[in-house]
Amino acid sequence: MQRAHEMAGLTLGQLANLHNIPVPNNLKRDKGWIGQLIEHELGAIAGSKPEQDFLHLGIELKTIPVDANGKPMETTYVTVAPLIDIQGLRWQDSVVYHKLQRVLWIPVEGDRSIAVADRHIGTPILWTPSQQEFEMIRQDWEEIMELIALGKVEQITARHGEVLQLRPKGASSRSVTLSIAQDGQNKLTNPRGFYLKIAFTHQILCKHLK
Repeated sequence: MQRAHEMAGLTLGQLANLHNIPVPNNLKRDKGWIGQLIEHELGAIAGSKPEQDFLHLGIELKTIPVDANGKPMETTYVTVAPLIDIQGLRWQDSVVYHKLQRVLWIPVEGDRSIAVADRHIGTPILWTPSQQEFEMIRQDWEEIMELIALGKVEQITARHGEVLQLRPKGASSRSVTLSIAQDGQNKLTNPRGFYLKIAFTHQILCKHLK
């Protein structure tokens, strides 16, 4: 947390220079660059594994792009959704549950009119979901997983869920994976990921930055 607080107020360019890391002109081809830079500074080691970024601390790291008013500019990716072999999977055993036990949010200026190197890093927030917040996430997760189990993955839209949503997750629409079909067999579909909705993450930021 000390290192996270020491980062606050720096630009991405200043932080990158400290590590001799080149700054991309834009993030079209380097979508995960900001997260990787912050991970590097804070010593996160999990990368894209289905475990918390700081496993020994039980903390997940999330960089979140915000606009001039501090509102998140996009949904927050949590993890890939399991689409087969989910019989008997319980909420407490899910990757979503483990990833969101405790989250270190690092807001970063996300306005595209600001050069990547000139975007400032904001005040870190260490968030542990309240019982009510976790309950909302759990309800959405269970409803979405039930639809997946019934072979209705294609019918799930981003509008499903109050705070958690399921969306296609892949390099392109050509990416495919196995999922459960309505007849119980397996079929091919696009990979899906769980994302936290903007209104929910905005609430978290507002609550802690008052």
